[in-house]
Amino acid sequence: MIDLGISKLALIGAVALIVIGPERLPKVARTVGALIGRAQRYIADVKAEVSREVELEELRRMRTEFEQAARDVEQTIHKEVSEQSQAINSAFSGDAYGETAGEQGGGVSGIGSSAFPPSWDSAHKSHNGRKSWRVKQGAVPKWYKRQHKIRGWAQSGAARVKRHRPATGPSRSFFD
Repeated sequence: MIDLGISKLALIGAVALIVIGPERLPKVARTVGALIGRAQRYIADVKAEVSREVELEELRRMRTEFEQAARDVEQTIHKEVSEQSQAINSAFSGDAYGETAGEQGGGVSGIGSSAFPPSWDSAHKSHNGRKSWRVKQGAVPKWYKRQHKIRGWAQSGAARVKRHRPATGPSRSFFD
């Protein structure tokens, strides 16, 4: 770049004063200043545009890397899900008594006599069909529920309105 010191600027000013003259020197100085300002703004705009392009290119590169990583994760998940579903299918490929394909020769499964867990009702009843002692002990007595106004059953809003609506005589129309 050009190195302009104070002595060189003073020499350029003196030559301009002699060549241009004292009457037109302020107008020329304003014009030169405006042109230099425009040039500086133009250079700043070019620098900003170049930096935006560089950032945009970096963002595009990052987007492609992110998309590739997402595809890799998706493929890994699909692979794991398919492996697990195959393992589950192979585990349940035995008959209804929980025997797997390798145990069908008469062996007993380690899970139990059935492949599915018992239902809640069957787990909480004794063998003769009655509720178990523990379930009975956990129940709240009806007198306690009445005393503390705990609802024993749920009633819909329409049923509650019907229950508390006063009884009317024969239906009468508006124009009778």
